[in-house]
Amino acid sequence: MTAKQRSHLRSLAHQLKPILHIGKEGITDTAARAVEDAFNTRELLKVKVREAAPMSAAATGEALAARISDAHLVQTIGRTVVLYRADPEKTGIRLPKATD
Repeated sequence: MTAKQRSHLRSLAHQLKPILHIGKEGITDTAARAVEDAFNTRELLKVKVREAAPMSAAATGEALAARISDAHLVQTIGRTVVLYRADPEKTGIRLPKATD
């Protein structure tokens, strides 16, 4: 993912509200399934990492992106993580070309 594509996704994510909260249990199987289910209905989502979480927000975002197939960590701001996964069936978000 290029810097321009990441910047485009950050601008789209600005208006989103977090749909999932990671707490003191960290990334459980249930939390990973919830993120996977959320990606079934949307391509871009925000996840809030609580202070009690065992990992930092950046580490949590990287772990979620690694655990979920084709997911990309777009941004970490404070305790909020933005993740993106393209939906091959519906192209709701059009990314700028990689050569732009």
